[in-house]
Formats: sequence, structure tokens, C-alpha cells
Amino acid sequence: MRFAAIADVHGNYLALEAVLADIRALGITAIVNLGDMLSGPLDARRTIEILMTLDAVHVLGNHDRYLLDRSPEQMGSWDRPAHTALNAAQLDWLRAQPMTRVFREQVFLCHATPDNDEVYWLDMVHPDGAVALSPLDRIEQFALGLKQSLILCAHTHLARAVRLRDGRLIVNPGSVGSPGYRDKHPYPHVVEAGTPHARYAILELADRAWQVTFRHVAYDHEAMAALARRNGQPELAQAIATGWLR
Repeated sequence: MRFAAIADVHGNYLALEAVLADIRALGITAIVNLGDMLSGPLDARRTIEILMTLDAVHVLGNHDRYLLDRSPEQMGSWDRPAHTALNAAQLDWLRAQPMTRVFREQVFLCHATPDNDEVYWLDMVHPDGAVALSPLDRIEQFALGLKQSLILCAHTHLARAVRLRDGRLIVNPGSVGSPGYRDKHPYPHVVEAGTPHARYAILELADRAWQVTFRHVAYDHEAMAALARRNGQPELAQAIATGWLR
């Protein structure tokens, strides 16, 4: 089995197009999408038009859920412009996607953790704002009860793989469209990927063991940074242009 995992597109349709072209060039036909597809001040409509025609398996992220479970007045600065750009049919398509699912019986898919779409799994935030690899005991606690040999998550935008002591593999493919962001929970912190590339992962089952290859794909990130800037998000523009917020 060989397939691609994408996540955290956040309305960056140029990054998505570049990643999909790279996947096709490698001869990969199966794709899973781990959510946070649309939210952000870029182009949610063009992004969902691509995703709705894509032969892929999708799960919702927390920002996708925000587009569905609250009024525009309650939405944040990343969610409100995405919601405004979507029509009823597109919101219905989003609503039809589950929060978690199992892919081909062997792969568990979620956005953050199996029971909470807002909790970091492979990373944790320290009180001083440092973001670091989570302790193995904590990582394994979230995996209790999951039978699949491969577990995919996203949410932090940081590409990472962790092998559990029982041999299961947990992989975060990184973010297709947003290589940096700022958050307040559980403590104020920033996440920075360090380069502007669009990121995804290739997963392959060979000799009964999962292998992961992380891909960094160049695209016209300056065009998307300019769009973020025109839409009043200079910090996101900086992240898209450089991979850094600072």
C-alpha cells in the first residue's frame, strides 16, 4: 500500500495544486486529507473546488468545524472570510465529512487527536511558549484503543513521525498551505516550519512495516503571501513568504 497524506491547506490553493502535481508525478493515486482545508484569508472557494473534485478521503479539522458549528459573528479572523466565500452546496460537502475515519482498515485518520480536534498530539507547548516533541507516554496515552498500525494526525503544521513502543507509527505530514502561525492555547506560542515550502507525506507499507517520506514542494509562495497581505494578514504573509513569523 502506498498513498499520500495532506493536511492544513488553509485556503492556499496554489500550494495545494503544487502538492497534487507532485503526487501525480510520483504515480500515487490514493490521497488522504487530514483537515483544516479552507480557513484563512486566502481563497477558500478555489480550494474547496479543487478538493470536491479530488478522489480523496477527507476528515474535518477544527477550523473546518468552526465554519459549521458557529455563526459568522462568533468566528475568528481566519474563519470568517472563508465562510463568506463558500456557498451552501460547498458547506454541505464540508458537513458530510467525518471527524475521524479508518482508511483501508489499517490507517486511522484524525486532525489533532482521536477525541479532540484542538489538542496537539506529537508536540506540546511549554509555559514559556516553547513547542517541543511530546513525551512518549503522553503520545501513547492518546493512542490507547486504536488498533491500526498507522495513525495520521495534523493540526500543528509540523512534519513529524513517532514510532510507539508497540511498533505503531504516528505521522503528522506537515502543512500544505501555512508554514507558520501564532496561537494562545494552552500558552501563547508560535509555530514556524522554517521554509515556505508546501509539505505533505508519502506513506508506504513494505515488508509489514510502514515507511514515511516527507516531501517539501516549491510553489509560487510569493503570490499567496501577496494575497494574504492584500487581505489584511501581514503576519500570515510573512509566514507564507519565509516559513517564519519573526
